[in-house]
Amino acid sequence: MQKNKIMHFIPEKLDAYVVEHSEKEPELLKQLTRETYQKMLQPRMLSGAYQGRILSMLSKLTNPKNILEIGTYTGYSALCLVEGMDKEGTLHTIDINEELEDFQRKYFDKSNHGHQIIQHIGDATKIIPNLDLTFDLVFIDADKPNYPAYFALIIDKMNTGGIIISDNVLWSGKVIENIDDDDDSTKALLTYNKLLVDDNRIETVLLPIRDGLTISRVL
Repeated sequence: MQKNKIMHFIPEKLDAYVVEHSEKEPELLKQLTRETYQKMLQPRMLSGAYQGRILSMLSKLTNPKNILEIGTYTGYSALCLVEGMDKEGTLHTIDINEELEDFQRKYFDKSNHGHQIIQHIGDATKIIPNLDLTFDLVFIDADKPNYPAYFALIIDKMNTGGIIISDNVLWSGKVIENIDDDDDSTKALLTYNKLLVDDNRIETVLLPIRDGLTISRVL
């Protein structure tokens, strides 16, 4: 989830061209986006149309059976990820904010995949160890200081060839700037990014998409 300013890593006109020549946002997600902007305090935390199509494409390419999402917000990214999920698959999504649960469920149930989406409310570091599953795809988009902890909890639950997608890994460019002493999020992301590229259990590529999106494949 992202609270910082939005950065464009390519010129805005070129960015607009990229979006224009990519798959369009489904109508249900347009509705979710509108209501999120109407009712939520931090609507920029949505994955957004372009990144959502990337998440959908990655899921369709891998056809995962079990998906884990850490950080649900209003449910946008979960709905993108289930588009490519196996027909018998399940997506488990975790969020700490119980006030969003009904909002999420409303849109989940409007989709064709509502029965395949299981919501968990609470601390992900406590919920993940109790999930007796292995995963083909994990999407991490929650509190940045816990990114390294989330990786440690999920890596042994990943199937060979499974994909870990990590959002906001460039953190509005702060990862290459001088860091304030109290900036725990940037410090954690620096640790996390190095952890991913150094860990010999995965292969990783960091993409300058929106606020930075890392794809790690489990060996």
